[in-house]
Amino acid sequence: MGEFTDKLAAAGNKVAGNVKEAVGKATDNDRLVAEGEAQQAKGTGQDVKGSVKGALGDKI
Repeated sequence: MGEFTDKLAAAGNKVAGNVKEAVGKATDNDRLVAEGEAQQAKGTGQDVKGSVKGALGDKI
């Protein structure tokens, strides 16, 4: 995947994770909160990956 694709996937995971976390907190569902936090972390990782690809010109 290229930089743009990674960053797009990252944004989706961050948004979905944020929603899961909020719903989990609202419904007192610790598992859903944890899933949301994990998904947001995955999105952050994808964002970093995309930034690295951008800096290296998609050569990785």
